Amino acid sequence: MKIWCNGDFGPEAMGLLAEGTRAHRLVLSDKRSRSVLTAGPRDSTVLDADVAYGQPSPEDCIESASLRWVEASTAGYARYDNEAFREGMRSRGCIFTNASRAFSDSCAEHGLAMMLALSRQLLPSYREQLGDRGWLHSAMREQSRLLARQTVVMLGFGSIGRRLAELLVPFSMRIYAVRRQIRSETGVSIVPEGSLTKVLAEADHVVDVLPENEATRGYVNARRIACFKTGARFYNLGRGATVDQDALLRGLESGKVGAAYLDVTTPEPLPPGHPLWTAPNCFITPHSAGGHRDEGLSLVRHFLANLAAFEKGNAMTDRIL
Repeated sequence: MKIWCNGDFGPEAMGLLAEGTRAHRLVLSDKRSRSVLTAGPRDSTVLDADVAYGQPSPEDCIESASLRWVEASTAGYARYDNEAFREGMRSRGCIFTNASRAFSDSCAEHGLAMMLALSRQLLPSYREQLGDRGWLHSAMREQSRLLARQTVVMLGFGSIGRRLAELLVPFSMRIYAVRRQIRSETGVSIVPEGSLTKVLAEADHVVDVLPENEATRGYVNARRIACFKTGARFYNLGRGATVDQDALLRGLESGKVGAAYLDVTTPEPLPPGHPLWTAPNCFITPHSAGGHRDEGLSLVRHFLANLAAFEKGNAMTDRIL
């Protein structure tokens, strides 16, 4: 098979990719990118490939008559999530996978870290260390909270949500997950969207792990924020476009939202003058939740495991189509 790739995952990972595909013909695009978030430009060298890996142009994927499998090297796949792409893939039985599982550990750990940091007042304490250096003994103890027996509502429940739920098990938290497919999950209560208002009113923590598509853009809006339990904390590990940021800002300013942690925003990078930077109790990281030192190796291992399954006709991880 001809396996085409337009990602650059670092020397060690690219060596692993070369070794893992040596039974096939690996073709590296001249237009490779180190950032998995960067959309790949059109590249005619993919048109006769059997497999495309990285961030291939959706137009090229649709135009190619030979592609049998496409794997996006990201958890998000908004640029591929449209009817033209889906129909183009289905019309010739082309498989489409993403790399959600490769990011689940890092994103889940990032979310848990922020939950703990907010609950244990680590960020306000550090801010005091950088400022007046007051010894706010009573205030910090009074404002600290336990995660134990609190309630979490997850908006979306894919690989990242499942891993975060696993990490929360030792805290004996009540976990709800809202998603379209209602099926049982160990330790998690799956609720239909019609019950969202009820569970939001109970939530101490609302975690957004939604993908971006037509149904989810602006999903966390003024109406849903109004349903929050006053003082609830909001976390976005999904996509910035799923949140009405003006409504979130008003929620923070009014105290309806007790704190927000945002790893993703609209736009990215968030302009230095954007009001979210200075909103009360708003903490921002630069779309880094999915990253870690061995990210490239994780991505290539994910692809190679799927390649082995593809060769044998077995079930593939993170299959979308």
